[in-house]
Amino acid sequence: MRKKKMTEPEIRLRKRSILVAGHASSISLEDVFWRELINIAKRQQRSLNQLVTEIDRTRTGNLSSAIRVFVLKNKI
Repeated sequence: MRKKKMTEPEIRLRKRSILVAGHASSISLEDVFWRELINIAKRQQRSLNQLVTEIDRTRTGNLSSAIRVFVLKNKI
């Protein structure tokens, strides 16, 4: 299987605003992770805020890293 080469916009780090447990917060996340997080939320029929709140409840490190790990775990 051939791996898709990521483009510059996909790996660019962007600051995103989100609600975590009803509180405004921001995370820094690459476009490729952000898009996949949205896809996971849609598949689970949940809002993005609900999904990120759940990730936040179970994390041990920073939220952006926890989201990346969550996305990767859902891809394998």
